Amino acid sequence: MGSVTKRWVINMRISIKIKFSIFLAVLLLFTVFVLSLLVLQGLKKNQQSELEQHLAQQAATANIYFYQTLTAEPNKVPHTFLATKGRKFAEELEMISGQTIVLYDKQGNIVSEKKNNPRSDSLAKTLSYAQGGKTAYLTDHESLYYFSPLRTSTGAEQVGVVQFYYSLTENLAFYNQMKQLFITMGAGVFILSFILAYVYFNSFARIIIKLNQTVDRIRSGDYESPAFTRRDEIGELSEGIRVMSRQIKKTIQDKDKEQEKLSLAVQKLSQLDQQQKQFIGSVTHEFKTPLTSIRAYIDLLELYPDDEELLKTAKTSIKSETLRLYEMVEKVLKLSSMEKYDFEFNTERIDVRQVIQAVLNSLKGRMEKFGILLETDLTEAYLEADKDCMTIVLVNLLDNAIKYNKAKGQIKVRNEVKDGQVIIDITDTGIGIPEEAARKIFDPFFTVDKNRSRESGGAGLGLSLAKKYTEAQGGTISLVNTNADGSHFRIILPASLN
Repeated sequence: MGSVTKRWVINMRISIKIKFSIFLAVLLLFTVFVLSLLVLQGLKKNQQSELEQHLAQQAATANIYFYQTLTAEPNKVPHTFLATKGRKFAEELEMISGQTIVLYDKQGNIVSEKKNNPRSDSLAKTLSYAQGGKTAYLTDHESLYYFSPLRTSTGAEQVGVVQFYYSLTENLAFYNQMKQLFITMGAGVFILSFILAYVYFNSFARIIIKLNQTVDRIRSGDYESPAFTRRDEIGELSEGIRVMSRQIKKTIQDKDKEQEKLSLAVQKLSQLDQQQKQFIGSVTHEFKTPLTSIRAYIDLLELYPDDEELLKTAKTSIKSETLRLYEMVEKVLKLSSMEKYDFEFNTERIDVRQVIQAVLNSLKGRMEKFGILLETDLTEAYLEADKDCMTIVLVNLLDNAIKYNKAKGQIKVRNEVKDGQVIIDITDTGIGIPEEAARKIFDPFFTVDKNRSRESGGAGLGLSLAKKYTEAQGGTISLVNTNADGSHFRIILPASLN
């Protein structure tokens, strides 16, 4: 069975080799023949065109020189001039043109020689065309005879015919040389191409061996398969093996990726579980403080229900702590949603300067209450962002700048457009942030001054929300620097240049 298969493969290879060799031989012969024929015809036409232009220019020169010579003569009769001085004029014209010249009068008699030489019928017939005012030429083997009417000026009456003799020996030699070169090169190209094609088709056996080696490598785990672009059975087999090896490799890679994703999912779940525990602990701790305060006042009211001063104080404290609890619940829900869901933002082109000014106007009363001086440097800038999100970010930053500022302090707000980005800087003269706490200020429920944050209603969620919303808009928020004289926060967002 193996021997029969081997003979079948060999017979198939020989069959393909013969068919392609014959086709290639015919194609090469046809291509070389047509190309040579076209080039040689083009060369011949080019030689003829250049020769006609050259002789036409020589004829025009002869007419101009004839007119100039006749003008300088005392007797300006053209026929008399040709009869008496035609030979001398022809000699001078030969010196100018470098070609053999024969002059004829209007009747066709030679005036440049002492006697008329016998002319062949073809030459006489061509001369008759020239006598009729036409330019004509005759090719006789390696000689060309060019006849042109002789006139004193353009449009004047014809007075004779000028004949130029041009040897075609060099032109024919060049043409024959090019013809021989094309025959030699064509034969060389044909022989070389045929030999290369024969060697190429004998490479089928080597390709089959390479395919077998590829199959062995696939078995050992190496899935790189070479591609043989052939329009035959071997090409199809090669493509099939290559597709199969790619599919095997992809399947294994997909399996590895799924295992990696599963491992990352397990790791992420573990981290989320830890974060959830920390989050619940932080929420419980932060919620416990206002609830304890409320419960304490309720207990006091139960003990002293008739104490008007206590009732007044309790109402104020319970209201404050209730509002604080409401604010914490709202921010916790927002923060939780930002971490677990992808929101659909109402993105629009907004004027940054207008949004900042609107936020500042809403906080103007609080700044005046604490005697805080506001300084602004706002320029025109635009963003593709959610206006409500930008408002929340700015409110949280400016709210912190007011809460943690010093009495009669100062807040500076400025913005600029630089390198395709909108930069918003908010600087305050507050209490500053300790170095060890600066890295945690964007964490949920983290506050630098616990006592002051409770007094002002803060839960440590403002900066965390600001960071989430800024990053959701494709930007960044950072603490540029902080010290005992205040803090400097910066928001960077991609600018809208349209």
